[in-house]
Amino acid sequence: MPTTTPRTPDPAASLARCVGDVEQFLSDGFTRRPHRHHGGAFDDLLSLADVDAQLTGAGLRRPVVRVVRGGEVIDPSTWTRGARTGAVRIDDLVHPGRVLDLFGDGATIVLQSLQRWWPPVARFCRDLEGVLGHAVQANAYLTPPDAEGLTPHHDTHDVFVLQVHGSKQWTVREPLVVDPLQRQRSDHAAAAEQPTLLEAELRPGDCLYLPRGFIHSAATQSGTSLHLTIGVLARTVHDVLGRLVDLAAEQEQFRRTLPSGRGVVPQRQLLKELVAELTGWLDTLPAELDDEQVAGLLATLGRRPPSLDGQLLDLAALGDLDDTTVLVVRTAGTEVREVDDLLQVELGDRRVELPAALRPAVELLLDGAPHAVSELSHLLDGPSRAVLARRLVREGALRTVDGP
Repeated sequence: MPTTTPRTPDPAASLARCVGDVEQFLSDGFTRRPHRHHGGAFDDLLSLADVDAQLTGAGLRRPVVRVVRGGEVIDPSTWTRGARTGAVRIDDLVHPGRVLDLFGDGATIVLQSLQRWWPPVARFCRDLEGVLGHAVQANAYLTPPDAEGLTPHHDTHDVFVLQVHGSKQWTVREPLVVDPLQRQRSDHAAAAEQPTLLEAELRPGDCLYLPRGFIHSAATQSGTSLHLTIGVLARTVHDVLGRLVDLAAEQEQFRRTLPSGRGVVPQRQLLKELVAELTGWLDTLPAELDDEQVAGLLATLGRRPPSLDGQLLDLAALGDLDDTTVLVVRTAGTEVREVDDLLQVELGDRRVELPAALRPAVELLLDGAPHAVSELSHLLDGPSRAVLARRLVREGALRTVDGP
């Protein structure tokens, strides 16, 4: 019977590694001000040896890797090569020797979107999403000695900088733009002139949190540096308003053509009338939407698929599942609701529908603690609980563990 290490979902524990007191950070620091914390080593997420193995032997392809020097992206054609996979020719395979030569000449190597392809970081990001309520991404930056990565700039997302190996000197400056959106890019010259808020040398185990808009730059002095940048892709009030205005496209009156430029209504007056018309419609909208539509408008996370590490092993052994099998929910806070005599289990990228009568058994299995299938004996007979357990494993809602 395949097993994975028991791991009861605890999103707050991962955030605590970054910030210390989670409740205090969420109430006083998150989105407001920089925060520094020493949370212990982070090399369980990604080590220097892991980076070496991936760069030299994993067959990485662009855009998973990016190479920069002096704030400029180095032309990928200088560090990639062509190759054949079966009958398909590819031309974006990372050439390890060329990349490491550039690193030796002072270039920074960036591993991108680790939340999609490196399991330890992917799990860590899922945990952060669970407690922050916003989507999270992750990049790694490998910087040689005496090198500067990017010039002073702001990001349009919050970041947690996790120092993994070596050290790096950071300079943080006051924002030029408060809470910038993606369209509000950095003016590098103006950014460099902003007053300095703090200067800090990050060493292994240090974490620096920066809300979006705070200008920052970093450089190594001696030794190689490896750090993870965890980006929080927050949904904003502007995003929700944009979704609301998009709904107006379903209303006939908002699809009409504007009057010609020779119209008798002055442009400013016309704009005022259109805004009033939209406002009047928006005033009635909340009452017209059902709960699911409202939740969709305000959702801060997209429909993200569950993490499926170990799923192949679980599927291969479904026939061996019995009362002794211990299961745990894959994603903390998996939503269960009852609609029209059906029980709906939301799994991010899909919805599983079950008979409503199974609600007590499903809620027990999804409560976050490990449970042997036999614990359902007071709710379901043997064949029924085995069928339910197999279905939830097959759908990726549950996974097997060694024991409670």
